[in-house]
Amino acid sequence: MSSARLIDGKAIAAQIHSETQARVLALKEKRGIVPGITFVRVGEDPASQAYVRMKGAKAAELGIHSDTVVLKESTSQEELLALIQKLNTDPKVHCILVQAPLPKHIREEEIFSAIDFHKDVDGFHPINVGKLLLGQNPLFKPCTPAGVHELLIRTGVPLSGAEVVVLGRGNIVGKPMAAILLQKDKYADATVTLLHSRSKNIADHCRRADIIIAAMGQAHFVKADMVKPGAVVIDVGVNRIDDPQSAKGYRLVGDVDFEAVRQVAGAITPNPGGVGPMTIAMLLSNTARAAEAF
Repeated sequence: MSSARLIDGKAIAAQIHSETQARVLALKEKRGIVPGITFVRVGEDPASQAYVRMKGAKAAELGIHSDTVVLKESTSQEELLALIQKLNTDPKVHCILVQAPLPKHIREEEIFSAIDFHKDVDGFHPINVGKLLLGQNPLFKPCTPAGVHELLIRTGVPLSGAEVVVLGRGNIVGKPMAAILLQKDKYADATVTLLHSRSKNIADHCRRADIIIAAMGQAHFVKADMVKPGAVVIDVGVNRIDDPQSAKGYRLVGDVDFEAVRQVAGAITPNPGGVGPMTIAMLLSNTARAAEAF
């Protein structure tokens, strides 16, 4: 049996970055606008440091101006809200990204709601989320599900009428992913089943699916016997598992048992190299969009 076709997220992200770079150049030449994004990081979480650094470096490559504001772990919610209000009114800041996770004493939902929805590059503001659910074309869609959608579109995966299983009901991936694929649109119109930790007969649902999008946060959750032959499998998961052979003592794996599932699926994303690069691509595409709408 031949193995599944690999969906190359790096290559597709590079296409989107090229398109974003052209849009940024057009903004500068035609309107004198340099798209600007401000990253806000609270505390010294190593993963958050790496994510913000990587996003800023790619923004610079595309001609997007970025600033990073680093606040102490002890920063109060009121202090963070005051900073957001200041950035909301700064005309040079087209987008604001508050890097999650935030310290436990800060309520993330209140922070995301405080960002001006015109600058809500992550697509988490209630107005953008509400517009997505209502099919009213929000200014921004959340970057990871939007990236998955682009992967499916640009690899020619049929979506209209397709049976799609989304594993995970989180606000960052699962719920918006289902909403995107349910829209009345030539690049949607799917039949979506949203499953989660309390769902029954998960394997049975998966075996009926033309497309499985795994965002459960459980290492190697999707096994080969859960996948219909020829199905498309998108792995969004990032999980840390022990690995004595690694210098760090662990390695990162997805929600899909990749080596086994690739023998059954028709197409599959590698992990890493699948969905991850698309998240940054959509973030910077959103940044250009914010400046275009300014």
